[in-house]
Amino acid sequence: MSNVPVTGFLYHSDGDDPLHSHNMFITTWDGQPIHTHEFKGVTTFDVGHDHRYAGTTEPAPSGVQHTHRYCTFTTFDAEHKHVIRGVTGPAIFLPDGRHFHKFNGVTSVDGPTPHRHRYCGKTSL
Repeated sequence: MSNVPVTGFLYHSDGDDPLHSHNMFITTWDGQPIHTHEFKGVTTFDVGHDHRYAGTTEPAPSGVQHTHRYCTFTTFDAEHKHVIRGVTGPAIFLPDGRHFHKFNGVTSVDGPTPHRHRYCGKTSL
């Protein structure tokens, strides 16, 4: 196990857990600034409906090959919603130095008729 230098700052959390009253906002990881991406899309059409979703990935270091974890809820349609959770693919770099990630997966199983949807897309730059 190696040590990775991380910088950031602590801030007060309004949560009810008496053991965790502060959160840390990380600003660099191993000397590299961190960043996030936005993502959004529409699930497949199954059991007579689809869902929309949007969110922001978890932070990851900039300037190195990386992936991002993500988690969000779909819109509430047909009397239910689904959870979308996963890990993006590796960074796809563009000639100008910016990058994006592809993502895909299946939602949680939910609904009056239990089912899941597929989803896929690309993050923002």
